[in-house]
Amino acid sequence: MLVEKINERKAHVGVIGMGYVGLPLLLVFGKAGFPVMGLDIDKAKISQLLTGKSYIKHIPSESIESLNAGGNFQASTDFSLVSELDCILICVPTPLTETRDPDMSYIESTARAIAPHLKKGQLIVLESTTYPGTTTEVLALELESGSGLKADSDFFLAYSPEREDPNNKEYSTSTIPKVIGADHPKGMEMANALYSSIIRKTVPVSSTKVAEATKLMENIFRSVNIALVNELKIVFEKMGIDIWEVIEASSTKPFGYMPFFPGPGLGGHCIPIDPFYLTWKARQYGVESHFIQLAGEVNVSMPQYVVQKIESALAVSGNKVENCRVLLLGLAYKKNVDDDRESVTFKVMELLAKKVREVDYNDPYIPIIKPRREYKCFVGKKSVPLKNIDQYDITVILTDHSSYNYDEIVKHSKIVVDTRNACGKINSDKIIKA
Repeated sequence: MLVEKINERKAHVGVIGMGYVGLPLLLVFGKAGFPVMGLDIDKAKISQLLTGKSYIKHIPSESIESLNAGGNFQASTDFSLVSELDCILICVPTPLTETRDPDMSYIESTARAIAPHLKKGQLIVLESTTYPGTTTEVLALELESGSGLKADSDFFLAYSPEREDPNNKEYSTSTIPKVIGADHPKGMEMANALYSSIIRKTVPVSSTKVAEATKLMENIFRSVNIALVNELKIVFEKMGIDIWEVIEASSTKPFGYMPFFPGPGLGGHCIPIDPFYLTWKARQYGVESHFIQLAGEVNVSMPQYVVQKIESALAVSGNKVENCRVLLLGLAYKKNVDDDRESVTFKVMELLAKKVREVDYNDPYIPIIKPRREYKCFVGKKSVPLKNIDQYDITVILTDHSSYNYDEIVKHSKIVVDTRNACGKINSDKIIKA
């Protein structure tokens, strides 16, 4: 019956977690004609959704207004409303603990909140990035315990890793192939029918564990290769070789090479975290994933490398580090977005705050640092205007937003530390690459 309701666009679809993953998913289902419901513990987000306002830069308010106007949209902080849903998609955070172990608290709390309100025949899909086994070992157990129902008998489970890339102009939620894993044929049939209704291509796999592992492989692939170029950056610098010129030349090879780029460290919700999820799980099987863990450690060390370059530049200029003012350009984890999840800028800011007189940031997309789980001491700090750039002893480019005028930044800065090669075409002895 659920597959029929999905095919007829009559299945009620709920998305838990109205962030960078959940909100685009909700909008696509709503645009496809499904009755949709957005659930989140953040009252401010729900209020904005109900008034047709977007809180994510690359998602226009018009798309939310259109969803409201359709008459088939609800948004709430009341998780008991899952009893009205046919399909429940969970898109909640999965961060690391202070000891770099997986933090399952958001999945667990979500499961406990919805379990008493589950009904037979529902499909529940986990989209949060996690280690292989989470769907069966964590989510299923919590749901069964709180509902008295049996997974893959009374209700059905699937795992489909999110592949969102905020502000990607080439690929969107509906055009990125969707991997789907389930441990029961009915669960797979339901999940595949659901996602096939909104996504151009689905990729069914044999189990939830395979789907969970797929997400980790994709991001660990990136993490390892970024760690490689970050390490090569340091090695080549000692040899007087520009890593960016090497990458550009290597990229002319039409086979057997894919360019990756160095930077001040990794940001975003997935790539900085996923290697540690797998190494943690691997240890439960008596396996030490040395190569993957080393890549994670190399990337984690990059902010300290950047700070050392800043200190060296200030020392060469004759300034006492403790008396200096530093301006960091870019708080977002990547260019042209307002997403600061796991942004390396926070770590650089934290390290510098212990060494310099003052450290500020500028980001045209993040005017103020909002409440967050980490770096709470910076909450409320505001982006400073670029017109005051000449008042700082050094400018550090951490996010290469396209809106920045790098010629003007170099012109008015005393020293520029460039971690993104944003000033690669500018000839100036003020620029120091890091």
